Amino acid sequence: MMEEKEKLAAGLPENAFRELKEGEQYRPLMDPARNYPEVTGWSVTWGVLMAMLFSAAAAYLGLKVGQVFEAAIPIAIIAVGVSTAAKRSKALGENVIIQSIGACSGSVVAGAIFTLPAIYILQAKYPEMSASFINIFISSLLGGIIGILFLIPFRKYFVQDMHGKYPFPEATATTQVLVSGEKGGDQAKPLLIAGLVGGLYDFIVATFGWWNENFTTRVVAWGEQLADQAKLVFKVNTGAAVLGLGYIIGFRYALIICLGSLAVWWIIVPSMALLFGDQVLNAWDPSITQTVGEMSPEQIFRAYGKSIGIGGIAMAGIIGIIKSWGIIRSAVGLAAKEMKGGGEAGTSSQQLVPRTTRDLSFKFIAIASILTILVTFLFFWFGVMDGNMLFALVAIVLVAVIAFLFTTVAANAIAIVGSNPVSGMTLMTLILASVVMVGVGLKGTSGMIAALIMGGVVCTALSVAGSFITDLKIGYWLGTTPRKQEQWKFLGVLVSAATVGGVMMLLNETYGFASGQLAAPQANAMAAVIDPLMNGVGAPWLLYAIGAVLAIVLTWCKVPALAFALGMFIPMELNIPLIVGGAINWYVHNSEKGTLIASGFIAGGALMGVVSALLRFAGYNPIDENWLANSWSEALSLVAYLCLIVYFIRAAKESK
Repeated sequence: MMEEKEKLAAGLPENAFRELKEGEQYRPLMDPARNYPEVTGWSVTWGVLMAMLFSAAAAYLGLKVGQVFEAAIPIAIIAVGVSTAAKRSKALGENVIIQSIGACSGSVVAGAIFTLPAIYILQAKYPEMSASFINIFISSLLGGIIGILFLIPFRKYFVQDMHGKYPFPEATATTQVLVSGEKGGDQAKPLLIAGLVGGLYDFIVATFGWWNENFTTRVVAWGEQLADQAKLVFKVNTGAAVLGLGYIIGFRYALIICLGSLAVWWIIVPSMALLFGDQVLNAWDPSITQTVGEMSPEQIFRAYGKSIGIGGIAMAGIIGIIKSWGIIRSAVGLAAKEMKGGGEAGTSSQQLVPRTTRDLSFKFIAIASILTILVTFLFFWFGVMDGNMLFALVAIVLVAVIAFLFTTVAANAIAIVGSNPVSGMTLMTLILASVVMVGVGLKGTSGMIAALIMGGVVCTALSVAGSFITDLKIGYWLGTTPRKQEQWKFLGVLVSAATVGGVMMLLNETYGFASGQLAAPQANAMAAVIDPLMNGVGAPWLLYAIGAVLAIVLTWCKVPALAFALGMFIPMELNIPLIVGGAINWYVHNSEKGTLIASGFIAGGALMGVVSALLRFAGYNPIDENWLANSWSEALSLVAYLCLIVYFIRAAKESK
């Protein structure tokens, strides 16, 4: 017992974040040979409460304010807090279950609100379009279940076989929060202090606007002129949370992501303005009426540059699927073998393997996957396609194939950068679904509803899969039982799907998605894309092709194409801080204390971001927009950012 306490007090093992040497094994905090409290009335009750609370909050804020947040870290903080207040002993396993069930909220909400509100948005133009609570609930529920089932076969590969090769930034921060709660006292101080510093820093910016959130080269006259004439601009988000994220990602991946961002912002955007300055390239989006030369660099990026990034992400995903085909084939083969009764993952053999490597049996996964796909087909056939079997068959094949193949892409992206490009992959899904469904005869408003619900299922599946790999990595580091996480994840999806469906219907009744009072930026983008597609207008295939070719060239040059494409898709201001954080990581030699500080920045920023958004939604908004438009607010943001960096470096380099 004393040995276990000493191990916990020491924190995660030294080899938790690096690649293992030949013959070396990772030993988690909780002994694989012992059993610990995990699934209890306490953990399940709190997990369900967190799923309900954060699903409602995320849906509310995501649609009303346009801010979608990840719930894993705030839920982990609450789990530690309530367990400590209740003086529960050995609460680490319980806290992982609370976090795992509750974290379904952010992923299910993202899957729903990125796509389904587009039905209500288009309703203003096409009154015959509508979606019921049942449609929203079932599509979210089925998508979440598919995401869980399709990911489980790849758990061992991502969390164990690739140990130390992926940074898993969000999982790292959440794990440090959970460990610090168990260690308590002086051992948790670096994380707590960094959380307070980072949280207060981001809270001041988001709530009071003492300085600008971003620093840009527009702060000086020549920078403004460069942006207007040459379409060249430099932008950096000065927040603490993004800086911490860059530290955990590390210098190598941060550099690749940043290079992707600079390629689209400093080469592609200016080149498009130079080559097509007097043209309106609106073949795929009739809402674009400006010539390229009249657009700002940001507008060119949103209208054209991001499409190249989407093409790169899609092709990088396909390349990743080809590279991991052996893993996919072995997972499917093992499931088929077990179905015949000769598998090694059956109930009896589960007792022979360590507790920390037990998954749901492949037989269960195979049967459950088939049943879920069958139920989804029936839902499409009778609930969406008005009894047309051909449309339903085509739809289920598209959804099943895209969701299965891109599950690994979502997990890969989360493992690298902690951000799931689910909106980009969903946009690609919507375009493919629209083209195929039009090809088989489903057009107009019926086709829009069908494609959006198909996109909702896929979006939720990929979002849940990406979120779940984070939960499983946390469990791997700490030593929980994967099987228990997998079993109870279904409950979290059920609760979150019901909650987000209710909130979405309530918001539509209260405000109306077409009123402009609800931001819903992703859903508005989906609506803008799908409307012309279902009415005979094409997609930006040339831009997708450019991104795809670029991904192929990068892969040939042995550069991680997905990381580069993510940089092309995510705005520059969120990419530049990654290289700053990565450079700090390199400078302080990836110290353990640096990881704690970075985790504190992420946790504090995430938690206070939720608080700030709630205050804004409640009507408390003391920010002076005129001050933020002043160049001095940007200059002050740079000064504050430099102070934050200096604090980070000095604190990380302090002797133990």
